[in-house]
Amino acid sequence: MTEPSKVVHVRNVGHEISENDLLQLFQPFGVITKLVMLRAKNQALLQMQDVPSAVNALQFYANMQPSIRGRNVYVQFSSHQELTTMDQSQGRGDEPNRILLVTVHHMLYPITVDVLFQVFSPHGTVEKIVTFQKSAGFQALIQFQSRQSAVNARSTLQGRNIYDGCCQLDIQFSNLDELQVNYNNDRSRDFTNPNLPTEQKGRPSQPGYGDAGNMYAAQGSGGRAVGFPQMANAAAIAAAFGGGLPPGITGTNERCTVLVSNLNSDRIDEDKLFNLFSIYGNIVRIKLLRNKPDHALIQMGDGFQAELAVHFLKGAVLFEKQLEVNFSRHPNITQGAETHEYISSNLNRFNRNAAKNYRYCCSPTKIIHLSTLPQDITEEEIVSLVEEHGTIVNSKVFEMNGKKQALVQFENEEQATEALVCKHASTLSGSVIRISFSQLQNI
Repeated sequence: MTEPSKVVHVRNVGHEISENDLLQLFQPFGVITKLVMLRAKNQALLQMQDVPSAVNALQFYANMQPSIRGRNVYVQFSSHQELTTMDQSQGRGDEPNRILLVTVHHMLYPITVDVLFQVFSPHGTVEKIVTFQKSAGFQALIQFQSRQSAVNARSTLQGRNIYDGCCQLDIQFSNLDELQVNYNNDRSRDFTNPNLPTEQKGRPSQPGYGDAGNMYAAQGSGGRAVGFPQMANAAAIAAAFGGGLPPGITGTNERCTVLVSNLNSDRIDEDKLFNLFSIYGNIVRIKLLRNKPDHALIQMGDGFQAELAVHFLKGAVLFEKQLEVNFSRHPNITQGAETHEYISSNLNRFNRNAAKNYRYCCSPTKIIHLSTLPQDITEEEIVSLVEEHGTIVNSKVFEMNGKKQALVQFENEEQATEALVCKHASTLSGSVIRISFSQLQNI
């Protein structure tokens, strides 16, 4: 294996694969600064903003074969540490101009013309704004009435965040003399000519400036888009939540380790904690604290998964104890004799169908959903499996896509949580059963 580099070498890039296809494949992992298509060799070279972004991408695709338009592509670190090709940027650096080229990094929330106008108009009269997508990420050209206003805006806003902790502004002076705006909409606006039409659906508003489609962020329903540049599973997250996030979830947390306390130390163990916390993400390792037997550290796959666990499990009741779940001050759990390793466990739920699993994340409910069941399972066998954990109000066995599944409704959330914690990953007639919480109100 070539030593890590921020330059990624992609092979088997067929003629049907475009630059934008490759951008979609890698932009969930961070900002892409350069992309070179080697058409004669069916290859491409792609440079990330930094080495960790490239490492995250290659680690992710080591476990999931990347495919574009039905063709498998193969990725590895390039022997180049830097691409020396000229970056086709529309910026010219420090030579003052009334048009600014703005690149937005760490774009967690959608950025529109209106948002940019609110940010830049306090520094002078803004005449025109055009937003577009280039390999460097989401970008905008902002034309002021005067060069001095643009200079003031750049000196004040360079490096600032639009929102707390995200959407960082990287501002250069553009080499353009005048912006040409054809449509007034959320991607382009001529404030000096309010009578311009809105664009026809599906037509790029500014093909001359770059791809107007939002490639940096995964497009969700309703046209909203959101990016998660620090997370390897960004595309799955965006697909699951339709471009938005559940109320109370910020998506900005980077701490992967969770501290859970007030456990029932007589009844808890690492596997039971795994069964509960694996609903919200992959588990790397778990450590019960011997000097505090009602405390445990749980290292999740990434900061977003840790945030889901903290958000949905804080205050949950397990074995007659109300759990306290918080982010740990420890960035990770050191391997040792007292740690249980789960990083390679095939019981981790988010190695496959990640988007589907994110969609099912919720606080504990009264109803559990059982899947991967034996084909000849009966309702009586399901009830017999879980009835020791509480009063069963209702149950149902059904078939979906040719596979047997079941729902069991308990009297309360605590009983359902106990059943999940104790019976998830147990074996029944040779099948390893999978259990999650159902968001149904009744069966």
